[in-house]
Amino acid sequence: PAGAHVQGAPMPGTILDIHLNVGDPVKANQPVMVLEAMKMESEIVAEVDGVIASIGVSKGDMVNPGDELFSIA
Repeated sequence: PAGAHVQGAPMPGTILDIHLNVGDPVKANQPVMVLEAMKMESEIVAEVDGVIASIGVSKGDMVNPGDELFSIA
C-alpha cells in the first residue's frame, strides 16, 4: 500500500512460518515470520512500529534477496 514500509527478504530461502496476519499491530523488533536459509532458521522482525498492511508470501514459498515479504502501515 502507498506510504507503507516494505520489508524485503535479506537472503534467499524458504518461508517456514508466519506469526502475524494482515491488520495485526506490530512493534519494532517483533518477529513476523521465520525464513530458513542454508538449514538455519532466521526470524524476520519488523523494522518499524505499525500495523501489518500486506503479506506478500505464504508458508513454503521460496524467496530471493529483496523480494517483498510484508509491509507495515
